[in-house]
Amino acid sequence: MQAWQISSFGIDSLEFVDRPTPRLGPDDVLVAIRAVSINFRDLMMVKGLYNPKLKLPRIPCSDGAGEVTAIGPGVTAWKPGDRVAGIFMQNWLDGPLTPSKARGALGGDIDGTLADAVVFKETGLVRIPDHLSFHEAATLPCAAVTAWNALAAGDLKPGGTVLIQGTGGVSIFALQFARLRGARVLGISSSDEKLKRARELGLDAGLNYHDHPDWDRWVMEQTGGEGVDLVVEVGGVGTLTRSLKAIRTGGTVAQVGVLTGAADPVSIPLILHKVARIHGIYVGSRRDFVEMNRAIRQSQLRPVHEDFSWTQARDVLRRMEEGRHFGKLVLSLS
Repeated sequence: MQAWQISSFGIDSLEFVDRPTPRLGPDDVLVAIRAVSINFRDLMMVKGLYNPKLKLPRIPCSDGAGEVTAIGPGVTAWKPGDRVAGIFMQNWLDGPLTPSKARGALGGDIDGTLADAVVFKETGLVRIPDHLSFHEAATLPCAAVTAWNALAAGDLKPGGTVLIQGTGGVSIFALQFARLRGARVLGISSSDEKLKRARELGLDAGLNYHDHPDWDRWVMEQTGGEGVDLVVEVGGVGTLTRSLKAIRTGGTVAQVGVLTGAADPVSIPLILHKVARIHGIYVGSRRDFVEMNRAIRQSQLRPVHEDFSWTQARDVLRRMEEGRHFGKLVLSLS
């Protein structure tokens, strides 16, 4: 098989290699990968910033979709020809996350999806919606499940209000899922052009935070002084304080990402006075993925993505590093 692997840290050090095709165990499934999507985690993994102690070499990326080509003798859930995607954590099937379930994350604990053939556990796959291409389905395992669970954490209901930050994969999925729930969506971005594209997807109001860094005040103005029910928080320490100011009393910050650098310490009195809930989101379980796919299938939702050849893996990682993407970046193996 062919694959990209991290042999040493750095985008330029990512290597395209030939490897033996992994052998199937009795409960394993071999999948011919047709498309892979890139997450910020993958960039950090390649650069050595996510886990400096990562065991190398390692095939990166958690998100891929493809076709089953072979199954172990004990497999009953899948057959050759099935269209599938892998789940982010191969051991997290259902229920709350535990340390044992958290082990087995693709592209981290174990080799990931940036290869033309990948072996999964029988339970580590989900069927992809029929109306989606492999390229579209490859966007789902990390960013979409994360966004899905972020909205669940905020118990977002019809008529509720959510704030998204930026226009990356998680934020655009959060916009699409929030619209399915009948919620109002506010958004901030450093790009007027990206805000325009987001409005075409249903964003109700947007603000360029480079021009208006006090975006929390804008959120309060947009909500009549009440604040939003939920912030899908991708920035981390650099944006958390403003996110807390932007929620309503009793609102939720779904902490998803850590894109920003150092900032002032978070105000504990602000958390107390807002009766705020800060809910950490670490993707989700197989069951979450299945339930999300049901909603995608029923609504015929289509992910927003940009396509590239997997020979451009280094260039696409740089595109993510520079923040030039909108929605998901997808590598095609076709």
